[in-house]
Amino acid sequence: MMLPTSSDKLSEYSTLELAQALAERLSITPNDWHRLKANRKAQAGQQIGSALVFLLKDQPEAALTHLHQATGWLDRSISAPPCPTHGKH
Repeated sequence: MMLPTSSDKLSEYSTLELAQALAERLSITPNDWHRLKANRKAQAGQQIGSALVFLLKDQPEAALTHLHQATGWLDRSISAPPCPTHGKH
């Protein structure tokens, strides 16, 4: 008896489902925001994961927006905004 391979297991899921799982895995949770806010790889990965989901949902404009954000993180043309909870009294 042969054991199923990783690709056999993955074939059970649609491309969109796999992209959504990847986007979820790459997302920065609120608990990790401070730790990862300046991590360009993490920020770009989050944006690319989202772009892939939008592309597969036939929303190319939204995909392009996220790809531009990812490019901005990678080429250092954008930075994390300040924490919304800091400075409020």
